[in-house]
Amino acid sequence: MKVQAHGKLNLTLDVLGRTDDGYHDLRMVMQTVQFGDELDVELRRDGQFTVDPGQSYLPADGRNLAVKAARLFLEGTGLGADIRVVKRIPVCAGMGGGSADAAAVLRALNALMGRDMPTDELCALGLRAGSDVPFCVMEGTALAEGRGERLSPLPPMPDCAIVICKPAFAISTPELFGRVDGRRSRLRPDTAGMVAALETGDLPGVARRVFNVFEDVLDRRQGEIASIKRALTDGGALGAAMTGSGSAVFGLFADDEAARRTHEALAARYRECYLTRPYEP
Repeated sequence: MKVQAHGKLNLTLDVLGRTDDGYHDLRMVMQTVQFGDELDVELRRDGQFTVDPGQSYLPADGRNLAVKAARLFLEGTGLGADIRVVKRIPVCAGMGGGSADAAAVLRALNALMGRDMPTDELCALGLRAGSDVPFCVMEGTALAEGRGERLSPLPPMPDCAIVICKPAFAISTPELFGRVDGRRSRLRPDTAGMVAALETGDLPGVARRVFNVFEDVLDRRQGEIASIKRALTDGGALGAAMTGSGSAVFGLFADDEAARRTHEALAARYRECYLTRPYEP
């Protein structure tokens, strides 16, 4: 079976603190986009699992989230799976590429096995593979809390053009969390305002409220994030922000032509630059 794995964006990302088990307590408004990977998933009767991750530097063994998800779904059946990924979602971008692939595998195996497992059960299974997998199973627009596993569906994001641009560097997620833990600034996203804007279908209101607390602790080495944001807003984006722990940056456009021009301009400078739209399942 061929299945799509859609990338995700964080319209907002807030870190509320640490939980007793050492994880960070998050509150995020998350959105899937039409752009993503494509997977081929095939059952095999010998119980073996293989993955072609689509890039030579990605794990091709049990460390791969797609393999973890397949093992979890097929546990106790004696079956295995061959997974092939056409990789398009940039790696180390904050777009949940590995989680999206794992979620796509779960959906594919659910169909191939004829189980008709409901979404909430697939989400619970996906959480055992990774914190972002449940949202990638559900897709659409949602408020995610806790480690990202507590999901509340939200009204669909208004249709718009989205330009995504990733600079040629990654950002250490543990390092960013460490900086957030020790920060003095209290800049936070207006999560309630974002939810209200989604409920009324207010695209300018959504765009004005995109914000990621990790941007507040970027250092001078990561100044290119701000440069890309300026290029997006100068090109006509109603709002722009970094997604996840970066380093991809996105801008929301009401004007398709302005989005196309901005995408072309950024694509001339950055290899990983994409033009897409929101996705609703």
